[in-house]
Amino acid sequence: MKKLMVGVVMMMSVMANAQSDAIIKFFSKYQNDESFSQVTISGKMFSMMANLDGNTPEEKTMISAISKIKGLKILKKDDTRISRELYKEAMAMIPSGEFEELMTIRDKDKDMKFFTKESGGKISELVMVMGGNDEFLVLTLFGEIDLKEMGKIGRSVNIDGLQNLDKLKDKHKDEKKKN
Repeated sequence: MKKLMVGVVMMMSVMANAQSDAIIKFFSKYQNDESFSQVTISGKMFSMMANLDGNTPEEKTMISAISKIKGLKILKKDDTRISRELYKEAMAMIPSGEFEELMTIRDKDKDMKFFTKESGGKISELVMVMGGNDEFLVLTLFGEIDLKEMGKIGRSVNIDGLQNLDKLKDKHKDEKKKN
């Protein structure tokens, strides 16, 4: 019985940290297309960053948040005529029962949507899809995610899209209160 329980717990933790199959398929489809810029940061890199010593409370908080991240993937295409088609394709691949839409931003010629996947009451994956008149970006961040901390990290390392995450924290809290 003890072995069965350990096996179930291990399986649940793997599932909680796994990316959505739909998101993986989208990245796989375009990862070898040289017209896209691609950034992939593995969990190993995040765990190496978590071994740094923080001197200030802010640095220590940031290091703690980073240590819970299992990976980050970004796929971006600039100066393209098919950005709206890519946006629609990416949006169609996000499973509605698996992800919850948190926020939509429409800014002049860009549409941006944020989605989260929860597991055990915690955010296990964040997906951002952005499409404009001539640019497209999809980002997935997975692990144990604190939106406020990820927003701070995004601003400090200047990663497209992540700087907007601190705005999501209040939206996420409001949604939780409604439910």
